[in-house]
Amino acid sequence: MVENGYPAILVALNQFVTCTISDASGSTGQIISQQYQNSAVSWRRRGDQLVVDKRDNPFSYILAAISVTEEYAKSCGKQLRVFDMQIDSQLDNQRGRKYGLGSSAAVTVATVKALCAFYDLTVDKDALFKLAAIAHFSVQGNGSLGDVAASVYGGWIAYHSFDRQWLAEQRPILDLPTLLRLPWPNLKIEPLSAPASLKLVIGWTGSPASTSRLVDRIALFKAQHQEEYHRFLDSSRACIKQMIAGFRAGNLAQIQDQIRTNRMLLANLAKKSGVNIETPLLKKLCQLAEKVGGAAKTSGAGGGDCGIVAIDAHADLAKLMTSWQLAGIERLPLTVHYVDDVASYTLAAPRRK
Repeated sequence: MVENGYPAILVALNQFVTCTISDASGSTGQIISQQYQNSAVSWRRRGDQLVVDKRDNPFSYILAAISVTEEYAKSCGKQLRVFDMQIDSQLDNQRGRKYGLGSSAAVTVATVKALCAFYDLTVDKDALFKLAAIAHFSVQGNGSLGDVAASVYGGWIAYHSFDRQWLAEQRPILDLPTLLRLPWPNLKIEPLSAPASLKLVIGWTGSPASTSRLVDRIALFKAQHQEEYHRFLDSSRACIKQMIAGFRAGNLAQIQDQIRTNRMLLANLAKKSGVNIETPLLKKLCQLAEKVGGAAKTSGAGGGDCGIVAIDAHADLAKLMTSWQLAGIERLPLTVHYVDDVASYTLAAPRRK
């Protein structure tokens, strides 16, 4: 979890959610998602309102993204249309097992980008991030929205989370064009250049984690132990600032040192709060990476899923892969994905870690 105004470092990966839109042949459109075994939700228009025929559906983030983007399209003078939408995801394996790459942000960004292209809306990365963040926040109600930023901007980024309470207060009273033009309190997104020697390796433990549940439990600890929690935040901010400086200087050793510090800080928070941030297998993943010179930690909110390793590209990766395999840890074939600086209408949104 990233607190308002506090920094984090995020990276976009080369796995994608793709959203394809075409005009519907009649008055009813469909939303079809590969992620949900190609199940479909049918919908129609009631005036400008999108009315879904199935009340129980797994498409909350997609529907929120449609609602927000069409609100913006209408404010830009666009005539709303009926369309069919196909969502295809690379974020799970062929057996449908979840890798913990956080598909909700990617599907939200992909849907917003696709609709902007469909309605011929010219949006830069800042506007795209804000539209997707508004949609995602309307569903999840917590979290930093950093995964949305990674999906929009690509590559390595330093991310300072904005004031979500401010967004919740302004959303009902400001139209979207105004809200997109305003600076958002505390929000800062800075692209980073990684050292040429840095190799990012990601291991999957096979244990799913609920980001929302973990964030809620940390929020309870924060409320009950405010002074202790703020000491953790201060230490984390100093750590991330040093890591950002390492990126700016191209210093792999400095980046690795701060990853280790961050892991230690999270472990202390976990112990004091009773939140299981680092599972036994994630701990093993990190220990095995350290044996070959890597610096490792849990990714995202922790609690399962993936661990990330920053390692010198010339290190003995084969040794690490063998030890992981024996421990039941799967290396994910992922690399860093960079997004072009120019305004892009590609319909794929990369994932973050």
